[in-house]
Amino acid sequence: MDYQEAIEWIHNRHKFGIKTGLQRMEWLMDHLGNPEQRLHAIHVAGTNGKGSTISFIRNILQAHGYQVGTFTSPYVVTFNERISINGEPLADEEWSKLVEKIKPLAEELENSPLGGPTEFEIITALAILYFAEHPMDFVLMETGLGGRLDSTNVISPILSIITSIGKDHTALLGDTFEEIASEKAGIIKPSVPAITGVEKIDALEVIKKKAISQDAPLDSLGEQFQIIAENTTQNGELFTFKNQFVQWDKLLIHMKGRHQMKNAALAIQAVTRCLDYVREEKVREGIITTSWVGRFEQVFDQPTIILDGAHNEEGIQAMTQTVRDHYQDREKHLLFAALHDKPLDKMIPLFTGTFDTVTFTTFEFPRASDAEELYNLSHHHNKSKTDDWKIFIENRMKTLSNEDVLVISGSLYFISEVRKFFENIG
Repeated sequence: MDYQEAIEWIHNRHKFGIKTGLQRMEWLMDHLGNPEQRLHAIHVAGTNGKGSTISFIRNILQAHGYQVGTFTSPYVVTFNERISINGEPLADEEWSKLVEKIKPLAEELENSPLGGPTEFEIITALAILYFAEHPMDFVLMETGLGGRLDSTNVISPILSIITSIGKDHTALLGDTFEEIASEKAGIIKPSVPAITGVEKIDALEVIKKKAISQDAPLDSLGEQFQIIAENTTQNGELFTFKNQFVQWDKLLIHMKGRHQMKNAALAIQAVTRCLDYVREEKVREGIITTSWVGRFEQVFDQPTIILDGAHNEEGIQAMTQTVRDHYQDREKHLLFAALHDKPLDKMIPLFTGTFDTVTFTTFEFPRASDAEELYNLSHHHNKSKTDDWKIFIENRMKTLSNEDVLVISGSLYFISEVRKFFENIG
């Protein structure tokens, strides 16, 4: 089987949709010889901030000289990046080998009462199998959806992290912060340390109760460890990190946004939990070199063009706050596309007060909203819509001044397409 055939087979699993429950994953793990028990893994759940937090952890661990595997979703540049080693996507031939091993089992499972495994279950199983066969010092596993019933929750981690709680995927996870927190807290395991950046009191209480019931030590941002914001600069964010063992001042991250200071702090606390000895200079080196594609990523200078995959309420609040913090005195313009199953009526009003103009668009994706649907939900005084985002960007780049800022935001699937467009124009 070649790479293209392997990827097509994986994507064809999409027809099985989203299925809750761990029975199919447990069956696969059992028939693969329980590779999930052989990972030295950190498990990361949360509504927002998972990918950035994982990236900070990876870079700090790599700066200390460790080999680090990551499993993340969705991909922005290439499918292969979902399984990476030290930040490098898994090679095509490795994907082919993995699929050849798992395909017969998937077909056997299809003919059982449990039914066929989904696309995400297959990719998760492939990642676990790869990291079991190619041992890493650490494996960072990101949940796909929720936590309790997520495919990744078959692993036995050394540490669990819950980054944040917001309202996303409510049809599957619940309508309240408490219900969503309960699902995310499902990754907390007996006697395994946990860390959280959750600040909403009701959601945090749910996580604390779960940790107590599991006899799992819990470090909570604002309690066992703190951040003190020092300064927002053109280079990024300066802050102080403090826990019971250390206080490190003037830490610099190039990833912009107050929320990224929080993600960096979660990562630092995670590393202090996992390593016997943490070197301050390696922490500084790790966090300053961290970037994450599609997260307030500048792709063009003069005019400044930024890509940000803000696709829920909390993400948009963080994005608009970051725009105001960093580009206060400049003209700011937004191009936005989203999926129709998001709380658009709550998301779209958040643009008012930050952007001088707002343009809504659509893109080729089964669940993409129409530009007109988004436009009609907006009360912005200077709004427009377009069905061709490529022509819009080309024209906008000709009319904006060098000092203007264009933020292109929304679904990560949209951001992935836009990023390819900018790579092609050089």
